[in-house]
Amino acid sequence: MKIRIPKKRFFLILLAIVLLPVLILFLVVIGRTFTFNLNTELGQWENTTIIYPVLNAEQKDRLLANFKEAIQLPTVSFSETQQNTSALHEFDLLLRRAFPKVFSSSLVKHETISTYSHLFTVSGTELDLMPYMLLAHIDVVPANEADGWDAPPFSAKEMNGFIYGRGTIDNKQSVMGILEALEHLLERGYTPRRSFYIGLGHDEEVHGLHGAVNIVKLLKSRGVKLLYVLDEGLTIMDGIIDGLDGPAALIGVSEKGQATVKLTVNTAPGHSSMPPRETSIGILASAVRRLEQNRMPNLFGRGPERATFEQLAHKFGFPHRMVMSNLWLFSSLLSGILEGQPDTNAFVRTTTAVTMFNSGVKINVLPPYAEAFVNFRIHSSQTVDEVLKLVESTISDKRVKVELIEGFDPLPISYYNEYTFGYQIIKKTAKDIFPQITVTPGICIGNTDSRHYTELTSNIYRFVPSWYKPGDSARFHGVNERIAIQNYEDIMLFFMQLIQNGDVRNLPLPHT
Repeated sequence: MKIRIPKKRFFLILLAIVLLPVLILFLVVIGRTFTFNLNTELGQWENTTIIYPVLNAEQKDRLLANFKEAIQLPTVSFSETQQNTSALHEFDLLLRRAFPKVFSSSLVKHETISTYSHLFTVSGTELDLMPYMLLAHIDVVPANEADGWDAPPFSAKEMNGFIYGRGTIDNKQSVMGILEALEHLLERGYTPRRSFYIGLGHDEEVHGLHGAVNIVKLLKSRGVKLLYVLDEGLTIMDGIIDGLDGPAALIGVSEKGQATVKLTVNTAPGHSSMPPRETSIGILASAVRRLEQNRMPNLFGRGPERATFEQLAHKFGFPHRMVMSNLWLFSSLLSGILEGQPDTNAFVRTTTAVTMFNSGVKINVLPPYAEAFVNFRIHSSQTVDEVLKLVESTISDKRVKVELIEGFDPLPISYYNEYTFGYQIIKKTAKDIFPQITVTPGICIGNTDSRHYTELTSNIYRFVPSWYKPGDSARFHGVNERIAIQNYEDIMLFFMQLIQNGDVRNLPLPHT
């Protein structure tokens, strides 16, 4: 007997078989879209706030006056061997004058390191609690009013609620904010439970080889181990991440590595009237072009950048929320979007920047030598050696010599889960001062003094609550660097609250 299935029924069964996985996938995606939330909040915190973070009018005036004076001192680092040492000396005098309690309190030990850097040891009452450390740097990069500044770069001019000047966001807002916070707490009779350190480097902009490095050497010689370190780095971003509901505070849990590579070509000299098929400049230009056209691989998801978007997923509107909640499915879509813009491309790969190209001495002479320098900022999942191998394979020309001038691997990724003391203390403090923000881990694409502290702790975080709106990132090391007066006041209150929050003995358990 034959069993016959009508063609129409057979077609419906086949269609169901095909559509069922699609339907299941759709339901999973939609379900995760409206339930996905990896941004864990902790339970009831121990209250250690003795002095509420608030300022009266007189305190605000003093705060602003001290900050303006700090900006007016041109503590410029031009190179590793050239700094404005007279300005650094004046800055030392400013600190001693502006913060008398810090420099006279029996709770605080001050030491000068390498003439211009500072180490403060603040003693707590419970010595069994592991100390932490706050970092900032005094020096700034050069600035020239002729580049188009709306106010002289060392004038600290006040305009439309902002203070303009070099160092307002890199990094004197932290230097002064930290010490103002400690000064205010000491004036009010505060004694910390947990000891902590403050390290102010004077040469961060030229690698910190005398300031931060020597501070670390001194602490290491004393057997100091740190619970965590907080340095400059990422910020509060408002209106910068498309589709996000509200501002986001990104805490840098790592920073990219760096490599400077020198490319050289040597050929026979000659006269321009009888040129060969390829000159040294042409050979090198072709090599550089191959590096620029063949970018380093997209490594989205192999570093902390994936967690950045997953922990923000619940704050996005549709359809962004659907993508961020389902990166197991849409990661290639998101990474493709991110690599389309220079500022977000830096999050997903090792970046390639040709910064110097030198060759030739005379118009009618074929140059025998050509050189170029390429700067790579290395993704968390790569190493300097891996980058060099990719450079050589991309150039693929034995006539081009590839030489590593200097470099270091990316910093280890610090923990950022719900049981990590440093990350959670910073997160809580940021939300105490700015309740409207969402906090998420991130990758710092620049380098900081904190990279020298890996021998003292495995938990290094890079964050200052400077408020960035669209266009503000160009002010960093650029023209018209500025900070809102209200934002600077909030930064001081952030550090004031952070110090008190650090006195908790243990973290609360996460919400279930």
